[in-house]
Amino acid sequence: MTRDTLERHQVWVYLVAILAGLAVGGLAPGLGPFMEVLLWPSLAALLYATFTQVPLAHLPAAFRDMRFMSAVLAGNFVVLPVLVWGLLALVPDVPAVRLGVLLVLLVPCTDWFITFAHQGGGDARRAIAVTPVVLLVQIVLLPVYLWLLMGDGFSEIVSAERMVTVFLVVIVVPLALAYLTERWVERDAARAAVIGRLGWLPVPLLALVVLLIAGSQVEAVLGAVTLFGDVLAAFVAFLAGAAACGVALGRLFSLPAAQARTLLFSLATRNSFVVLPFALALPAGWEATAIVIVLQSLVELIGMLLFLWLVPRLLIPDRAAG
Repeated sequence: MTRDTLERHQVWVYLVAILAGLAVGGLAPGLGPFMEVLLWPSLAALLYATFTQVPLAHLPAAFRDMRFMSAVLAGNFVVLPVLVWGLLALVPDVPAVRLGVLLVLLVPCTDWFITFAHQGGGDARRAIAVTPVVLLVQIVLLPVYLWLLMGDGFSEIVSAERMVTVFLVVIVVPLALAYLTERWVERDAARAAVIGRLGWLPVPLLALVVLLIAGSQVEAVLGAVTLFGDVLAAFVAFLAGAAACGVALGRLFSLPAAQARTLLFSLATRNSFVVLPFALALPAGWEATAIVIVLQSLVELIGMLLFLWLVPRLLIPDRAAG
């Protein structure tokens, strides 16, 4: 099996992992606390492996094409937040569910977005260059968006006891280690294969994470099933809206077809890995937040399988270049 094959079929890997987790959690509920303990180091490992695939050591390279960069930043951090605000009308008025929708839809993807952009006829080089900027901007702006869209509920979110610790241990430490790993690899050409080998890890590690979530949160998953229909509609509407925004912004900024496709995939994919630790750190009663994020990642992956066919053939064909 190649890495490309694994990434193409990852949605089925995650579905199997979720079902296995629900089965284990249902048959052996006593394992729940143990699975919760395993969840945090698994998340840290997942984010470390994911961050190593982001060219953090080459941040300045992203600013060499300001037209493309401007389109990506405007689309992800100006246009899409307005779309997400509008989609809240489709979401049940349940704070934990609405928070999950906001957390996952407000942060653009920095990992499998590159794979899908490449497979969909996009510009992989620009996709790689823009990812570190997108990652840093979303970390800064996410609290602002949550404050604007959650209102008074935001105070309860930030009061979660482990939130700061989670940010430092599960986000900052893996990010710093990934940066150091990239610098270490750059000092010796013989080490270049290390990044490639680490690139195999995100899919199995995410499968492990969703298995542990499903196994330790069986009751929360079953309790949220009745809400999934409305949330699913919002996620499907987001994909359609993001695609339309991608096409429109590509034309507005006069991007060549490959760059416009990359922009579209950046808008349509979200960073569920990065926000998942924050959802899991929330106090009791907010378990549905993490479940909603996992659901969105599955909807997105299925949507990307459709986009890989639609984008280069119908939405942004080669004849649109120029």
